[in-house]
Amino acid sequence: QVQLVESGGGLVQAGGSLRLSCAASGTIFNLAHMGWYRQAPGNQRELVAMITRAGSTNYADSVNGRFTISRDNAKNTVYLQMSSLKPEDTGVYYCNLRLYGTDYWGQGTQVTVSS
Repeated sequence: QVQLVESGGGLVQAGGSLRLSCAASGTIFNLAHMGWYRQAPGNQRELVAMITRAGSTNYADSVNGRFTISRDNAKNTVYLQMSSLKPEDTGVYYCNLRLYGTDYWGQGTQVTVSS
């Protein structure tokens, strides 16, 4: 079955950087669209960034210019490089894989940005 394993979360000061990774297995990774979502306490899960199987990217307005999503099809891995982090970026970050209209989710990784 499809498995997504995120890593790279942690505690960082405002203005700092983190890189999240999501390794996928059990699927045809290069045919899937990949995304990162986040959920802050009391809020709904929201899209942060996505990258299509063709490599096109899209970002939430709140992170555009600060975050970069990329993928390495040879490693079945998607990355989220986060820079100039703000306290409002705090939340659990989830990796999403969408293949033929079906969504798969990772377990999430906590990102905490202190002011």
